Amino acid sequence: MREFEVIADEVDYIIALKPAGVSFHSEDGAGFVVQLEKQVGYKLFSVHRLDKVTSGLLILAKSSKSANLFTQKFVGREVEKIYLALISKKPNKKQGWIKGDMVKSRRGAHKLLKSQESPAVTRFYSKSIAAGLRGVILKPFTGKTHQLRVAMKSLSAAIVGDELYGGMPAARVYLHAYALRFSWDGQQQCYYATPKDGDEFIKLINHEDFANWRTPWQLEW
Repeated sequence: MREFEVIADEVDYIIALKPAGVSFHSEDGAGFVVQLEKQVGYKLFSVHRLDKVTSGLLILAKSSKSANLFTQKFVGREVEKIYLALISKKPNKKQGWIKGDMVKSRRGAHKLLKSQESPAVTRFYSKSIAAGLRGVILKPFTGKTHQLRVAMKSLSAAIVGDELYGGMPAARVYLHAYALRFSWDGQQQCYYATPKDGDEFIKLINHEDFANWRTPWQLEW
């Protein structure tokens, strides 16, 4: 059993860092939540999830009451999430909104449509950080399956390592849940965690322009 990093241990919840490649739910073996429960020694209640290929911050409630409150916040879009990603191709646009309905495609993938009946909504910014490599910061306003991965694919710039969507092969999928912000007991809570694995992410974190993304709430979302 590996030890996971706990970013914050609060009265009603913990914030933990899920590595890339670890399943959220138990599949062939114990998943992230089960392993984390054994690590901390008490039951945890999941209130949102990350794809197996995605690393980053997760909120785990310590009681069913707290879990229900978080669920209400997620439904009301009161939990803000910020992600970092890397792409190897220049996107069709460097920043802005990505909106459209999503439907299942082939091989477990999804695709973005032009229709807007119940659209996935994402806003992003991108910048060149090295030859053939761009950093992306994204904020999803909805919570669709594979939303950010599909969003970048729709701009002809799939995330590095995301071969399901045509991304350049790499040791991992370069998508990371970087920041969370929400109100709890009348206090605004903000949490951050830069990626811990992935050599290419280091190029983004060390880039001089990343300073503008370290506190992403100052960006216009």
